Amino acid sequence: MNPDFWHKRWEAGQIGFHQGKPNAFLVDHLNALNLPDGARIFLPLCGKTHDIAWLLSKGFHVIGAELSQLAIAQLFEDLGVTPEVTKLGPLTRMSADSIDIYVGDIFDLTKGTLGPVKATYDRAALIALPTDMRARYAAHLTAITAEAPQMVITLQYDQGMISGPPFSVIADELRKLYSANYALTRLARDTGASVKGHPATEEIWHLHR
Repeated sequence: MNPDFWHKRWEAGQIGFHQGKPNAFLVDHLNALNLPDGARIFLPLCGKTHDIAWLLSKGFHVIGAELSQLAIAQLFEDLGVTPEVTKLGPLTRMSADSIDIYVGDIFDLTKGTLGPVKATYDRAALIALPTDMRARYAAHLTAITAEAPQMVITLQYDQGMISGPPFSVIADELRKLYSANYALTRLARDTGASVKGHPATEEIWHLHR
């Protein structure tokens, strides 16, 4: 997907994917990851999600990756902190206490730059990518996190009725993308979700070794 698409969405404020509060699935099921205090959690394509403030309030160290610098500037403004900015080749790291966000193309983020993480929380990354990018993304994410456990939120709906993003990712596709490296456990599902006014099912999955 062309990066300009997302830059224009943020510039125009067309961010319907941005939730006004922490994700209910995250709040209800984070304990499934059994993380130690202060664990480093990676949020790919994080935007300015309120999930970050919630995770910080629980004592975790949040590592994020996001294409839009505007989104991350708004994130730090919402957090009420001024980040330290460091240029790292094609990426820009914006950091403050217990938070590091890498701004740029996630495929430029390496395992060495990311550092060790205890888990990945993917609320809106996989479902933001078209079919032809999802396999590359899944392989890259698995590699740079050293197969850290994941919580992944997916949406399922009639893709023929509307176009993404967010895109419909069915359970069989999720297994195809990740079953070589993970066992997959569905933690919960909500059949009352919607995408652009159309019925959808939202699911949260635990990917573990």
